[in-house]
Order: sequence, then structure tokens, then C-alpha cells
Amino acid sequence: MTTSSTGVTERLTALVQALRSHGIRIGTGETVDAGQAIEALGLADRERVREGLAAALLHSEGQRPVFDPVFDLYFPRGIGAPGVPDGSGAGSSGREFDRDDLRERLAAALAANDRALLAQLAAEAVDGMGGYGTRPGSGGTGGSDGWSSHQTLSRLRPETLLARILAGIRQGAAEGEPAEGGFTDGEFTEGEFTDRLTADEIRRRIEDFRALVGSEARRRVAERRGADEIARRAIAPTADRVDFLIAGRAQLDELRRAVQPLARKLATRLAARRRRAARGHIDLRRTLRGSLSTGGIPMRPVLRRRRPARPELVLLCDVSGSVAGFANFTMLLVQALHDQFSKVRVFAFVNRVDEVTDLIARGTADPEGLGSRIISGAAVTGHHGSSDYGSALGEFAERYTEAVTSRSTVFVLGDARTNMSDPNVPALRTVASRARQVYWLNPERRAQWQTGDSAAGTYAELVEMYECRNARQLSALIGRLLPV
Repeated sequence: MTTSSTGVTERLTALVQALRSHGIRIGTGETVDAGQAIEALGLADRERVREGLAAALLHSEGQRPVFDPVFDLYFPRGIGAPGVPDGSGAGSSGREFDRDDLRERLAAALAANDRALLAQLAAEAVDGMGGYGTRPGSGGTGGSDGWSSHQTLSRLRPETLLARILAGIRQGAAEGEPAEGGFTDGEFTEGEFTDRLTADEIRRRIEDFRALVGSEARRRVAERRGADEIARRAIAPTADRVDFLIAGRAQLDELRRAVQPLARKLATRLAARRRRAARGHIDLRRTLRGSLSTGGIPMRPVLRRRRPARPELVLLCDVSGSVAGFANFTMLLVQALHDQFSKVRVFAFVNRVDEVTDLIARGTADPEGLGSRIISGAAVTGHHGSSDYGSALGEFAERYTEAVTSRSTVFVLGDARTNMSDPNVPALRTVASRARQVYWLNPERRAQWQTGDSAAGTYAELVEMYECRNARQLSALIGRLLPV
């Protein structure tokens, strides 16, 4: 690792600041621990430094997807263009690039699972195929203005090497050669099952190589534009900071896995709030009466005893395609907290309303398929599949009035986009008049409310509406707004 000891403190401080900007909480104590870890481990082994800093700075394994690329920016594997295999040290920009030769060497490295060689090939690929533009002052013959991992991978196409690698592995096994890359000989016996296992392992290695290409492209760009800017702009945030409306499948899967730990944390907060609320407010009359024995000074305030009663919770969720991920995650989270309430009822809608409480209860075993089960098993759509808040609110107020009582707190989940239909404000007013409290959680940015077909501003005049774009905002709002 090419990092001088004189700059280690500055690099470590910049690394911590970049991680904090991505929402990872790192205190002074953790930073001091990280410095001591570097002092103990030294800089000779870069991967040992990576693991040591991760142990000192991170609080969960879910933070590694942010930590690893940020670490690569501030503690890079090398500086400048990579050396060529003959050790001349010249970059690929100064010689004719041989794509086919690189693909041959990449296939061999993937079959052998040679991590060091894969990193070297990723650097060569970015240098040879990832550059775009011309650096000012180079006269058209110098370095590139930037480097793109997408461009590199689209030209190299490592995924097309799968069949070639598998054929080489089978041929080597048939000739009695020892298995490479951690495979055992038993994995190469004839059979569809073992072939599938081998193919899955090669696909995983290809994905790891793609990640190495992305890391190398970010390193080269960071050398020109600065590591701080690239760490801020080019590193994907943690899943709990990604907007629900743009979250991908992998990020939603990670959020579903986080439901139970998050529910336990929120349950602890609710229990603490409930203990504080159980003390009640000051009973002024009894306090003044008791102060007569101390000369009119209220030495011992008397509190009203609060009758213990767990509140009821009602969820009304838009499960149309645009906000389905947000609604599904929230429903699973609330279901995990059902022990904190006397009753929890969940209703879903697109343009019609149906109760899905039982589907949610059964959906905890298979959270990934919850959305499709609601669409197929509940009557949430009518003659079209577009969301219609006016019709849904009207049907809810007409059919499920008994679900809302003076002990009920109602949460409406949705973006309030009516597709130019009537928002049916009187129906929402009816629900609000019967409930203890009504909160609306909107996954859109506040700046987008009341734009286009959004009726968010209209509904916000009747009920409290909050911006709730990601899991971090949701957990904060749930912990603050849930009744005790």
C-alpha cells in the first residue's frame, strides 16, 4: 500500500469524515482506536489495515458496503496508471491494448481465484478501456479526462467468460489435473447439480471482479478530482438512507432483513416512553392540599395516576407500484411491534380498500412475497390499476368506520397522488374526527408535494403529514409518533 506514514493521520481523519457523511456514527474514541490499530498493524499489509479499521470504526456488518469503497479511496492499492506484466511500469495508454489477451488472462485468473492477479487485471482494464475524454494540455496523446467502470465492463464483458471457464475446469478435471481455485475434485464429477454449484461460484467471482473494476475507476478519478468529492458523490449510501421510491431489489431485501432488529430497538424506546408516561401529570389540587403541612411549599408533588391502557393502531397503506416498497416495509415493521398495542389492523388499497391484517401476520415468514400476496389475495383494485385516494378513503370511511375509535391512532402511508381524481377530503375528515390522532407518512420530498397530481398539500391541512423518504426517517418518526 503506497501510503507514507506522514500522511496517515490526515488520511484517517478524512476517512472518518467521509464515513460520517454517509451516516455512520463514529466518535472520538473509535477514531483513536483506529489510529492505535494502524500503529499496531503497520502499513505493509493493506488488507490487515482494512480489517483493523473496520473493527475499530464500524458497528455492524451492514456498514461494510460503504466502508470498503471509502477505504479504497483513502488507502489506495497504488497511485497512477498500473504497471504492465513485464514490470516496465508504463501504463496501458502508452502501448497498444490487447483486449483478447486480457480476456484470456482474466479467464485463467477467475478459474484460479487469484485475487492479486484479478486486482491487477482490473487496473489494466480500466486504464486500457475505461478512459474517456482527453486531459487538457495532453495534445490528444496524454491521459484521459476520466475513467468509467461501466465503459470498461461493457467493453470487456467478463460475464461472457463463464462458459469458457467452466469448459476449462471440466477439461482439467477430465485430464486428471488438480482442481484450482478452492474447488475439490468431487465438484467436477458429471452431474447437473455440481455444474450448477461451479457456475454459481464463477458468477460470484465475476461479480467480485466487477467490484474491483469499480474501485479502480473511482481511485483513478479521485486522483484527479480529490478523494473527498468522490467519497461524497460516487459511494452508494447504506440501505437505510436510500429513498424508498428508488431503492433496488437488493436494498429492499436488506431492509426487510433489518425489520426485526429495528423493531426490537423501537420496542425498547416505546417501553421507555411508556414508563415515563405512566407517572402521569401533576395533580394540582392534591399537591396544594399536601403543601399545607409544609407551610404552603409543595415539597412533594402529587401525580395523577395514569390508567394503563395500550392504544390501538390502524394502518391505511397505498400498495400501488410507485410506493409499494415503502408500504411493505412499514407494514412489516408495525407487525413486528404488534405486542406493543392492544390491537393492530392493517388496510391496503390501490383504488379499493381491503383489510390485510391476516396477510401481514402470515407474511412475516416470507416478507419478500408480501406485496404480490396482497395484490393477488386482497380486493385492492377495481376496474383499473391506478391509485385513487378519493375512492379508497371514501370506501374506508363507509365500510370500516368501526375500526377507528377514540383510542385509535391512524397512519396513512402513501404519496397522495390521485391521478387527477377527486381527493375526497370529507372522507379523510370523517376518519380524523373519529380517531385519537391521524398521521400521514409521505415518501416523496416535501418540495414535490402539491405538484402535478399530488393532493398532499390539501390532505396536510386536515392531518399531520411528514416526509418519510427512507428507513432512517421512518424509524425516527415511528419511534416519536407511535402512541403510548
